[in-house]
Amino acid sequence: MKNKLSLIISLICILKFFSSTFPVFGQDKYWVFYKDKKGVTFDPYAYFDAKAIERRINNKITLYDSTDFPLNDKYVKATMLYADSLSQVSRWFNASAVYIKASEIDNITKLPFVSSVEPIATYSELAQYENDDKAPAKIDEKLLQEQIQRMKGDYFIKNNINGKGIRIAVFDAGFPNVDKHPAFEHIRAAKRILKTWDFVKNREFVYAFSSHGAMTLSCIAGKYNDKPIGLATEAEFLLARTEMSNREPFSEEENWLAAAEWADKNGANIISSSLGYTNKRYFQKDMNGKTALVSRAANMAASKGMLVVNAAGNEGTSAWKFMGAPADADSVLSVGGYDPETNYKINFSSFGPTADKRLKPNVCAFGTAFVADKESFTTASGTSFSCPLIAGFAACAWQTNRNLKNMALYKEIEKSADLYPYFDYAHGYGVPQADYFTEKNQNKTLKETFAFEPKEKTLDVVVKNDTGEATGIYDAKDQKEKLLFYNIQNEDGTLQKYYVISVHSDKPVTIDLNTIKKGQKINVSYKGYQNTYQN
Repeated sequence: MKNKLSLIISLICILKFFSSTFPVFGQDKYWVFYKDKKGVTFDPYAYFDAKAIERRINNKITLYDSTDFPLNDKYVKATMLYADSLSQVSRWFNASAVYIKASEIDNITKLPFVSSVEPIATYSELAQYENDDKAPAKIDEKLLQEQIQRMKGDYFIKNNINGKGIRIAVFDAGFPNVDKHPAFEHIRAAKRILKTWDFVKNREFVYAFSSHGAMTLSCIAGKYNDKPIGLATEAEFLLARTEMSNREPFSEEENWLAAAEWADKNGANIISSSLGYTNKRYFQKDMNGKTALVSRAANMAASKGMLVVNAAGNEGTSAWKFMGAPADADSVLSVGGYDPETNYKINFSSFGPTADKRLKPNVCAFGTAFVADKESFTTASGTSFSCPLIAGFAACAWQTNRNLKNMALYKEIEKSADLYPYFDYAHGYGVPQADYFTEKNQNKTLKETFAFEPKEKTLDVVVKNDTGEATGIYDAKDQKEKLLFYNIQNEDGTLQKYYVISVHSDKPVTIDLNTIKKGQKINVSYKGYQNTYQN
């Protein structure tokens, strides 16, 4: 095989020499997938950071998984004799991303060690609803306090739970002035930015370009006048620039994949990604967690023991409407946005479910947040900021029980949310609550806040006041506390419809039972209490 491969490369070199006299036409980018990794060697102790080794051992993952082995260098070199330039390589998928002239694709496909060639034509979106780079600074300390309190983050803070010992990889479009900004002084002073890499320019420096990355990082671990912007203020960080910017949104999934492999190699526990890939390559039917390469990469990252947290996206008011990749992946904790003013889904936040009808988003956090921008502090909108708020929350939750595996933590975060076990395709299970992890209240008995009152053809949902009695006039001081969530659930577990009702009387909902099919359930959540009615 070795002699045969050498002969192939020699023949390609001769052909390449003669073809170089012809004009060079436009080139596109492709993945070249290889059949095997024959002949390669791999030393996990030389390749992986000690924390990556520890993660694998704790998760009972072999240190000699072939997906971690390097590519066969001869295969890549032979491919490059037909290609113009190399963009990235993927150990996980045994592939190289290369620029190729259309006339050369058949030649590469015919190489005996190539399994397939697939085009790369993706469009990434930063999950930021508005371009806040030009917005005037808005110091809203009330919002700063509320974005922490909405997750009951004070329970983490008072218990000195701050993400210490958790390593978080942040994927974004740049981190300008993170090396100087006062919001990150505590991180720099402790030397907790461990590694950086710009996958666009292939260099270490990431402290420029879009301010989006500085904003998202601040929602994980930043501080304003010693007040936390995000909850994981003592975590460690790996900063990866994977995208160009929100003004130059064309980019490729291979940067996300390369960053995920880099994060794995360097011992990340959590990946926080406020990025999405949608309608420039994919159709809504492709949002099934299996079609998009970036979704498969996110699931692969999860299989390595990392918790992947990704923004659901800002397509809720667009024609696309639903979440993008990799938020559609089944092992990704997908995060939607709440409106701080209304306490339910913010209008732009993307909807679920996935194309194969799985629940998305999983949980939510504020979609408008107090953030650090390039030079100061401001307010910004987008599930870009919901995602890192939850990533910081996840780091703290993991700190409370380091024995949890990543997918067990994923489930515990869902269970901690304030609507759980109720869910819908706009809010997921709601907003995670820190006291679930600090107060050990997983099995606490909740006070009934409503009751079902069935009649011959209708069902009333009757809300109760603080004494447990139904009243003719309902009086609540805070409009945000007057929201009742309910859905109609099919026999297969999917939802037919779901609603959010503002409660102004003791019977805010009357359901025509003639519209409820056999096997369907009516699920209701109100002020932390959930119950189900079935005919």
